[in-house]
Amino acid sequence: MSQFILSGFSDEASNELEGQLEVLASHDMEYMEMRGVNDKNVADLTLEEARAVKGELDARGIHLSAIGSPLGKIKITDDFEPHLALFKHVLALAKIFETTYIRMFSFFIPEGEEADQYKDEVIARWQAFLDAAKGTDIVLLHENEKDIYGDTAERCYTLVKALGSDQFKLIFDFANFVQCDVDTLQAYALLKDDVVYFHIKDALYAGHKVVPAGYGDGQVEVILREAKERGFQGFLSLEPHLGNFKGFAELENNQVEEAMDESGPGKFGVAVTALKELLERV
Repeated sequence: MSQFILSGFSDEASNELEGQLEVLASHDMEYMEMRGVNDKNVADLTLEEARAVKGELDARGIHLSAIGSPLGKIKITDDFEPHLALFKHVLALAKIFETTYIRMFSFFIPEGEEADQYKDEVIARWQAFLDAAKGTDIVLLHENEKDIYGDTAERCYTLVKALGSDQFKLIFDFANFVQCDVDTLQAYALLKDDVVYFHIKDALYAGHKVVPAGYGDGQVEVILREAKERGFQGFLSLEPHLGNFKGFAELENNQVEEAMDESGPGKFGVAVTALKELLERV
């Protein structure tokens, strides 16, 4: 296995699977992190639809690095049982798509309230996810996202220690940490033993604007160099966020600029080029 395997959220290039496959081929990429496909969120695919999509992926030699699910992107105060049922459905999708990883989150915290007061409920819900996944080879990847419980390195670490499972690992998202005013070098130092997957987007502390890898304050090059020196083997999944796309507002908790330019193959290409140039220096 190569130390760094490129993947990406190709729904930022096209809503339709065919367009996604074309942009991946144009950049010699063999993996995608599936989030949106044919105008549906991946978690909303029926099993029959998933099998049809898998057939198209197989025909083009494309594999899934992870299912980019929305699991855990509800309020911590929302009813959990329907969400747990959705998780079990996504487990079935992961089997169809022959991927080991499901990207997930640790629940939005009510605005103005302290995240730590919800720690026990977050841990209990994540334990339920792990119990449902027991006996499978699926690894649940927690992404540090803005406004959820695990938006800081310290609370990500709290989850790692509390859950203590080989089926719970971390995605390290540079831009999300920057947008939460977290020092990414300190975050990686704390979390590196459990980081098995990187989301590649960068951001600026001033204004929190997302920029291509290496053009922001996320210390992407420094951290990837350290990961390489540590023997990291795994996926670098491009999540450009350089333009608007279907479902973006929902992903960002409806905090998206109305005047934002549309995403597409061009902006996806900018993100790919920036990462490849950065990796030449790592």
